[in-house]
Amino acid sequence: MDPYVTVQTLAARTQVWLERIAAYNRHPLELNRGHAALLVVDMQRFFLDPASPTYTCGGAAIMPNVQKMIARFRRVGRPVIFTRHVHNPDMSDAGIMGWWWEGICREGSPESEVHDDLAPLPGEKQILKHRYSAFYNTDLETVLRCLKIEDLVIAGLMTNLCCESTARDAYFRDYRVFFPADGNGSVNEEMHLASLMNIAYGFGWVLKAEEIITKLENPNA
Repeated sequence: MDPYVTVQTLAARTQVWLERIAAYNRHPLELNRGHAALLVVDMQRFFLDPASPTYTCGGAAIMPNVQKMIARFRRVGRPVIFTRHVHNPDMSDAGIMGWWWEGICREGSPESEVHDDLAPLPGEKQILKHRYSAFYNTDLETVLRCLKIEDLVIAGLMTNLCCESTARDAYFRDYRVFFPADGNGSVNEEMHLASLMNIAYGFGWVLKAEEIITKLENPNA
């Protein structure tokens, strides 16, 4: 099956998506660079390897944009936080997910690591999570509070599972959510678009990755 989006088609498809959700994307937010962090969700080898049972084709298309956002956040001295969805090798923390999904990403395995093209720097926080939301039973909220974060840019995989779940939980905690349509990926366009609509309607501001990058470089733009 052909991917629903590629690096070459991403810009055009993003414009279509933003037009489709425009009626719901009614809460524009201005990124406050001094209180912003980038959360890179589950950009792991497990989800980005075409041979994996949970390969997420949208991940390859968004990779360059995620790289650019990471680079810009680092350049202006703002936090980049990574999440990795993992389970204990003995499956003791898998629960329902142990049979819901064909593949399980085991903690400590090479495939559980963040993709080499996005490798975290020494000292950059990596959140290990066992469920979709990066807030559920993790220390993410503590980290964000200590860093005095108010604006959270959420990018990664999958749009309709871990990214949307995390965006919802961030909104519940009064974080302002910035959700790049071309910085999140899924397995097909229908689910990706549905999540963009959900986010726009109830949880955050959907925009382009380049808009985030521009605001970071020039807060007055």
